[in-house]
Amino acid sequence: MMDDYRIRVRIFIGLILFVVSILTMRLFQLQFVDADAYAGESRMNSIRESRVQPARGVVYDRNLRLMVDNEPSYTITITPRHFRIEDIPLLASLLEVPDSLVEARVREARQWSAFRPSRSFREVPFEIFSRVQENQYRLPGVWFEVEQKRRYTTDARAAHALGYIREITEPELQPRRRLGYRPGDLIGKAGLERTYEDYMRGRLGSEFKLVNIHGMEVKSYLDGRDDTAPMAGYDLHLGMDSRVQALAESLFVNKRGGAVAINVKNGEIIAMVSKPDFDPEIFSQSVDRETWAYLTTSKDKPMLNRATMSVFPPGSTWKPFMAIMALAEGDITETSRIHCAGAHPFGGPGMFRCLGVHGSIDVRYAMQVSCNTFFFELMQRTDVNTYRKYGNAFGFGVRAPTDIGEQSAGLIPDSSYFNRMFPRGWTRGYSINLGIGQGNMSVTPMQMARFTAAIANRGTLHPPHLVRELVHPETGDVLRPHLPAPKKIDIDEHYFEVVRDGMRLAMEAGTGRNSQIPGISSGGKTGTAQAGTNRRDHSVFVMFAPYEDPEIAIAVMVENIGYGGTVAAPIASLMAEMYLTGMIDQSPQRQALVQRMMVMSSQPLP
Repeated sequence: MMDDYRIRVRIFIGLILFVVSILTMRLFQLQFVDADAYAGESRMNSIRESRVQPARGVVYDRNLRLMVDNEPSYTITITPRHFRIEDIPLLASLLEVPDSLVEARVREARQWSAFRPSRSFREVPFEIFSRVQENQYRLPGVWFEVEQKRRYTTDARAAHALGYIREITEPELQPRRRLGYRPGDLIGKAGLERTYEDYMRGRLGSEFKLVNIHGMEVKSYLDGRDDTAPMAGYDLHLGMDSRVQALAESLFVNKRGGAVAINVKNGEIIAMVSKPDFDPEIFSQSVDRETWAYLTTSKDKPMLNRATMSVFPPGSTWKPFMAIMALAEGDITETSRIHCAGAHPFGGPGMFRCLGVHGSIDVRYAMQVSCNTFFFELMQRTDVNTYRKYGNAFGFGVRAPTDIGEQSAGLIPDSSYFNRMFPRGWTRGYSINLGIGQGNMSVTPMQMARFTAAIANRGTLHPPHLVRELVHPETGDVLRPHLPAPKKIDIDEHYFEVVRDGMRLAMEAGTGRNSQIPGISSGGKTGTAQAGTNRRDHSVFVMFAPYEDPEIAIAVMVENIGYGGTVAAPIASLMAEMYLTGMIDQSPQRQALVQRMMVMSSQPLP
């Protein structure tokens, strides 16, 4: 009997010791092994860290006109740990949204973190925001943040150049968590907002507040000693002229196409137009489904940057390229003459036609009258590999070094391309159309503007870029875009002078004469590019001005609208005049040109 009692006592003592040992081990784990984790969770229950958003960098044009600014935006946050499910109807009523939407946002917040506030409702109107604030004592776990949204301050949209910001997506968030991004943050999605995101975003700040059991803020933690101040992002100073940009956009109303104007001396982009486009203001708020469907699925492709992505045959605007290549290769001299009888003899009557009968002409006059026969012959005197070599040297068929993220390389063919296209064999007759900018080739407006600038400055190819410098508004630090040095093309400058002279004649007495800028000499070349069967031709034009000391080079392409001299040339001429003089001449002839372009803009898209 006594033995049984002793056994039970020993078992009982053993159980007590076992339980005490388990509790001791658990206490040790809590106090030492997992101290940081549980201390952090405890801290989050009593201390709230609020991120303080920095001011996103703003955007100025070349004349320090503010183009993009920030304005307040109100956001309601939910911390699931403190939020009561029974408060869903009240919050939904105050926000004027369905209960189901609040339920969904609470679930999303809990998936992110039960203890951290999640941005659940953005862009809340001030009246509703004020109503929620008044009832905040009834809504534990509900708080607010004052954020910012983009405000556009000039008549120039420049949508494809500036880009826009939107809420970060889950795939974008994963690699950026270590950089401090969280669900609901805004991030640059296109254009400069995307290219310079890391500079424009700035550095986040933080504030620590003591909160009560209901998640309500009581006071600053440690009198703010652990708080960190935010630092604003870099401001962008562009080479763009918002006046020229706004004028060009108005001239492109109800047209499809693109235009690029470049500073001849340094490659700064003065204007970059792509139409149809979109209003970047719409991304400063939630985009409804109908609008998003139009932006992403419409045949107008408003999100496509036609200035850098749309490829087309350049037509007769390609003839200056052919001239400079032929002169550099020794295929002709500046005094060489080729006979034009209305058609090139290769291929027989009716093939490779010229629009006139020009007789025996030299290269300058060939550009003035845009003689097809002359340039067919130049293509006959070279080969496609040489053609490709010079094309690449002038920036065609390759992507340009630039701060514009979206661009097409276009197509400049060589023999390997023709071997793939015509495996049964091909002859020079397959490539003769390349001499007049037609056939198996394509370029972009930006490439043509860059090429025209290189002709104007006698052989220097600058990297085209939108941003002149980045300036920090608090520290004054200045950064420059990371771009390669300009490239000097290895061609005798005299040959550039010959081509420049031909382009001057085209403006003074050729197809561009009706688009001369009053009182300012220029060089240019019109083009009419074939667009395919049963489709109207594209209108194309390139120019530079002033002729003696060029400052601006422009390329314009308008889709399916006809001759280069009737649409693209007036647009470029008016853009150049606005840039060089700050206004449009008031003479009856010039105002009649403006009126004609505005009438065309009032007509529906072709």
